[in-house]
Parts: sequence; structure tokens; C-alpha cells
Amino acid sequence: MVYIELNVKMDPENPLIEIVMAELGELGFESFVDTTDGMLAYIPATLFNEQLISEMQIIKENPSLFSYTFQLMEDKNWNEVWESNYEAVIVNNRCGIRAPFHPENKEVEYDLVIMPKMSFGTAHHETTSNMIEFLLEEDIQNRSVLDMGCGTSVLAILAAKRGAKNVVAIDNDEWAYNNSLENIVMNNEPGISVLLGDAGLLTGMHFDIIIANINRNILLNDIHTYADALNNKGVLLMSGFYTQDIEIITEECAKYNINLERSIIKNNWVALRFIK
Repeated sequence: MVYIELNVKMDPENPLIEIVMAELGELGFESFVDTTDGMLAYIPATLFNEQLISEMQIIKENPSLFSYTFQLMEDKNWNEVWESNYEAVIVNNRCGIRAPFHPENKEVEYDLVIMPKMSFGTAHHETTSNMIEFLLEEDIQNRSVLDMGCGTSVLAILAAKRGAKNVVAIDNDEWAYNNSLENIVMNNEPGISVLLGDAGLLTGMHFDIIIANINRNILLNDIHTYADALNNKGVLLMSGFYTQDIEIITEECAKYNINLERSIIKNNWVALRFIK
């Protein structure tokens, strides 16, 4: 297949780079490679539409955020290209996240296999890494767990590996849904239920632990739904936002008697642990 390579020039330390990646993903870009001055993004040539890039919401709000060039790439083995740029991740020396083409890591307690079709939910980003840290600390044995906005379902898979008795993973993106099903099979966790949809699916459901690694606006909109679905003395783990968002999210949770217990912060990205 012939691909377009988009060369994005952007400060790699800018936290908005993850949002740019997400919006490019919605336009059909399939894989991303970090560079010293931004990133490379790849999309089948038949799907490329330059006008849609200029109309991205993140660019409308931040018109000088990045510049880009693009070129038509020769047909090649793109799996091989992607694999050569994808590295395994280890969190707290206990949980390894690797692709199927990486060797098994017998040095970690939990060796998770995630097909890296895109860069979301592979623990390369601080928000996923932060949530994994929380899950490694949490008493999950025989507890019910919801992974909301599951992406690759890496968090749901880790919860299952750590002994959760009932794990549900939900995402409104069809790619994430299908990728989750694939990853669950590769990790031999058939007990995880994967659903395609949003927080509207939670009516009548109840969990001991709810994981939500999404973004600030969606979290604020859905916290009341999480509150209804969270059992008394249950744990709510949330990430996908910045340090400046802690106050507004904490205040919204307090409306439903869900109180902040502690936080993990990396490079201005935050994960919060709440108790109901």
C-alpha cells in the first residue's frame, strides 16, 4: 500500500502533541513516530486530505502550534518500519508492555502484549504510565473493574492479570473496540467484556474500581455517571489531563461525595485517585 508521510514540526515537550496525535488518528493516520522536533505520521495515500489537517480543532484553537510537510512514500513493508521504531515499556520494574514482535520479558511480574496499531494505550504516554502505577498499588483481587475509554484495553488487561473478578472495557471508537478484542486474546484474558459505546452504557452497572483515562471535558461531563456506577467505598482513577485541571475535577467529584486521596504527576500530566 502507498502511504503519505506527514512530517510535523512541533515542540515534543508540548503536552498538546498528544491531542494533535489523537486528532490525526481520527483523520485516518495509522501510526506515529516521535522525532527530535515533532513526529512523523503515516496515512494511506487514498485517505489523505490536506484540507482536513488545517481544519483540525486543535489548530483552530492554536493556529501556530505546528507546521508540517508531507511526501508520498514508496511502497514498502510498513509493519517492518513501525516495528523498528517501537520500543517496549517497563513501569516500576513490575509491568512490561510490549508488542508481539518483542521477546517475552520474564523479568517482570506482568508481561502484557499490546498490538501497537497506534500509540494510544501502550504506556509510552505519561497518562497510561501513571494509571498503571496506580493499578500496581491497588488491591484488585476479586474486585469488579471498569476501564472507561479503554483504548487498547491495556489497563483492563492488567486489572484482570491482578485478579479482578469482573472487568468491563468500554470505548466509543470502533478501532479501539476491535484492537481491544485482539489484545485480550493475545493476553489470554477472555473474561474481559468489551463494549462499543460511551458512559450511557453504564446504566444499571456497578463497580468497585472505575478507571477513566480520557480527557478533562469528557471526564467532567461523565463524573456524575461514574458516581452512580461506583460502589460505596469504591475507587475512581482518572487521568488524561494537566495539573491545572486538578481543582475543577476535584470540585466536580466532591459534588458526589467522591474525594481526592492522592495524585501522580509526570511532565504536567496527572492521574488522580478518589474514594467514594
